[in-house]
Amino acid sequence: MARSGIDLSAATWRRSSYSNGTGGECVEVADGLSGVVPVRDSKRPDGGVVVVSAVAWVPFVASLRAS
Repeated sequence: MARSGIDLSAATWRRSSYSNGTGGECVEVADGLSGVVPVRDSKRPDGGVVVVSAVAWVPFVASLRAS
């Protein structure tokens, strides 16, 4: 259970397509959770998780793609 109160025990994590294969800059997100997008460092899967609202996630990703 994350500190946010969101149960992530059944979360399916996927690595960013921008992460490299040598272990650097690896960001993972969990899909399928209503209204939120959990984000973590794939090199530390037992470490902290940042939970972002889905409403905030969409423009964040759009701004990255526009860069």
